Amino acid sequence: MICMMQSQRMFAALSVAGLVMFAAAPLLIAQAPYESTMGLIQKIFYFHVPGWIVMFLAVFIAGIASAIHLFRNRPAADRLALAAAELAVVFGLIGLVTGPLWAIKAWGVWWQWEPRLTMSLILELTMCAYLLLRRYGGPGSDKLAAGVAIFAMANVPFVYLSVNIWRTIHPATSVVPQLAGSAPGMFGPFVWCAVAFLVLFTAMMAARTRLEAQRAHVERLHLALEER
Repeated sequence: MICMMQSQRMFAALSVAGLVMFAAAPLLIAQAPYESTMGLIQKIFYFHVPGWIVMFLAVFIAGIASAIHLFRNRPAADRLALAAAELAVVFGLIGLVTGPLWAIKAWGVWWQWEPRLTMSLILELTMCAYLLLRRYGGPGSDKLAAGVAIFAMANVPFVYLSVNIWRTIHPATSVVPQLAGSAPGMFGPFVWCAVAFLVLFTAMMAARTRLEAQRAHVERLHLALEER
């Protein structure tokens, strides 16, 4: 009971903090300077990049938790992996929607089959495959899905570094670190938005993991009643 109350307080605090940060984000973004070549459309950057950062984090959590479940058979880790995988798909979708909206103005096309974009789409589809496998795979699908999550986690570094390895029209990974020195007016709002996304992700993870724990508890009660 105490743990549940603490979880509810944490969720409420994170939800309020996230709401305040997202409410203030448009004001900070509006005050940020325009990028010299792309103009207003560049401001999608403040949502596009944090969305992918959180997506990568969610994939790593799903992969690590899946490895723990696969090799040590920990149901709690499996529940964490499932919650993280669902959020990875949600935040990955944010990146895949905002990316083309930015690209049509910056590149003149909605989509390019270049390494970063193609590998990002494959990563998103891999996490969708994980969820489909968990939903329709039947008995033992949790173990097989764990392998899919580990595979997805192994792909994250390749997605991130692809713009540095292959010639691509996508900006390199050095863009964000350079903002701290060359464009502090952009870097501040970007950090604010990134933290806001992380706070939102943490609140959603807390709620989703708690839901999975309650569902597992109900299933145990149901099995206990059937055995009587």
